[in-house]
Amino acid sequence: MKETKDTARRVLAALREAGADEASCSVTETETREFNVDGGKGSLFRGLFDTPLRMTVFKDRRRGTVGLNKTDDESIRQAVEDCMAAAAAAEPDEAWGLAETGDERTFLEGAPEPELDRFFDRTSELMDDIKARYPKILVEQMITEHKSYRQTYVNTSGAEYTTVGGEYGVSVMFSGHDGDKSSSFNSAGAVFASLDKKLIDLGSIDADLAATEKQIDTLPMEGKFVGTVVLTPGCLGECMDSLLGSFTGDSAILDGSSIWKDKLGEKVADERITVRFDPFDERIVCGERFTGEGYLSEPCDVIKDGVLERFMLSRFVSKKTGFDRLPNGGSAMVIPAGDKTLDELIAGVERGILVGRFSGGAPSNAGDFSGVAKNSFLIENGKISSALSETMISGNLAELLRSLVGFSKETVADGASVLPWGVFTGVTISGK
Repeated sequence: MKETKDTARRVLAALREAGADEASCSVTETETREFNVDGGKGSLFRGLFDTPLRMTVFKDRRRGTVGLNKTDDESIRQAVEDCMAAAAAAEPDEAWGLAETGDERTFLEGAPEPELDRFFDRTSELMDDIKARYPKILVEQMITEHKSYRQTYVNTSGAEYTTVGGEYGVSVMFSGHDGDKSSSFNSAGAVFASLDKKLIDLGSIDADLAATEKQIDTLPMEGKFVGTVVLTPGCLGECMDSLLGSFTGDSAILDGSSIWKDKLGEKVADERITVRFDPFDERIVCGERFTGEGYLSEPCDVIKDGVLERFMLSRFVSKKTGFDRLPNGGSAMVIPAGDKTLDELIAGVERGILVGRFSGGAPSNAGDFSGVAKNSFLIENGKISSALSETMISGNLAELLRSLVGFSKETVADGASVLPWGVFTGVTISGK
């Protein structure tokens, strides 16, 4: 920890000496121990070391930033010179700057030191569990890792924030096979700080494996209709990220293209919808404690009980537009659960599909979307029936939020987010 502090302080002093009006520096030391499985067999164990360093400078309201992966004196000297040159070449803007105040804080997060023997046993156990529970699944690749890190951020406003932490992670890519038939690829993963649970029981890993094995045999969707979609937690999170970026993000608000630009304080969604970013939630592993602009992170609601509470803005766009900045980095999404089980929600679906993944381009400025529903199943008369080959779905994201049937009581906490299943009506579903 002392080394990251010393390096960060040294860089900040060099930036000040070079003539910076304001400056910041972030130095991170990481050590990763990684197990690899390829084609169902263990293939590699390795240790990785990384020292990313990032500096930002403001001079005459011009901004320059440089990143490097070396901390020796000559590399830092050259990077400081390059950073000042980048600022000199930039266009000035009064909105540039850093957090106005700061103090000294140290944060301890997760599991900084790994239990390697136990972690290896859990990794081997995961392979055995997949073979036992899902014999038709082929693990194409699996990576399990433990990452220890020390990060120090300093700036000219007096901030000196240091985080010492560590987390385990698992990522699995797989497909189903039965003779000459196979499913499409799927993936699942989680981050975690404890080895008390089997890895197969973390996040949605078990559910995704089960769904993929059932997708070896698929049927094409026939015809076209407007129906109901059941979004898995992973798919719901991706859709919500896309929606919020399009309607509340920096670019959409700065250029005025957002259809919500005049909707602050107004109802934009079903009253049962709250979208919160909370890095302090106990189910989030190693949540963010400070932002890249030098602010201490705080939880916040972007949508609360259907009402748009705030935009997701950086300090720069906040200063340009006059709207409040987002008080964190926009990670650790939490959507509160509903009052019905997933089975109860599905029982109420007359005709629709369950969507595991969505593949499509960015939505239009108005929120219109169109793409392919992957890892999906047909729902008829309240029951999940056949797995579907790739099926097109289209609709409007803004209207989707107003057509909520319900969120499930069940949620998936994968260490990075906490999300339920979401059921929505009014989506166009198209087959051949």
